[in-house]
Amino acid sequence: MALGKDYATQECSIARALEVIGERWTLLVIRDALYGVRRYNDFLTHLGIPRAVLAARLQMLTAEGLLEKRRYQQSPPRDEYVITDRGIALWPTVRSLGRWGREHFSETQLRRFEHADCGTELGPYGECPACGGVVPVADVVMVPGADLDPNPTDPVGRALLKPKRLLEPIETDPVPTR
Repeated sequence: MALGKDYATQECSIARALEVIGERWTLLVIRDALYGVRRYNDFLTHLGIPRAVLAARLQMLTAEGLLEKRRYQQSPPRDEYVITDRGIALWPTVRSLGRWGREHFSETQLRRFEHADCGTELGPYGECPACGGVVPVADVVMVPGADLDPNPTDPVGRALLKPKRLLEPIETDPVPTR
């Protein structure tokens, strides 16, 4: 029996969610959008994703309301992709999947997530052990972990070498000259 291309016969909220976020690369695009990536070329170089696949994922995520396409330059016309509240709601899923992957497949810690108000590392459910309660995404600071490559080749990787709040747009620098 051939594997179906969708979950149309499934009456399940997980199956419906997978229709939107279950394709390869999609959660990584969402992850990068949470990290502050907004521009097509930044997604392209950071993820190493084929252009056609990235264009299709951005179009689908925009159509589904997880990203919003905004014009940031008129001539030539250029757009950026800003994560919406619907996309931000995936943060607990992205965070949990990252923790699960680290615990079961790799013991390296590439990034830590801290509460911006007090600097305490978030607990397993996105809560601040010091302050109590779940920390809103905009109040999470991503801090490079000890195992992060200190010399990434792409501009997004270099921008993520310093602590930054989630959702804030990244500032990419050109490739350093040697």
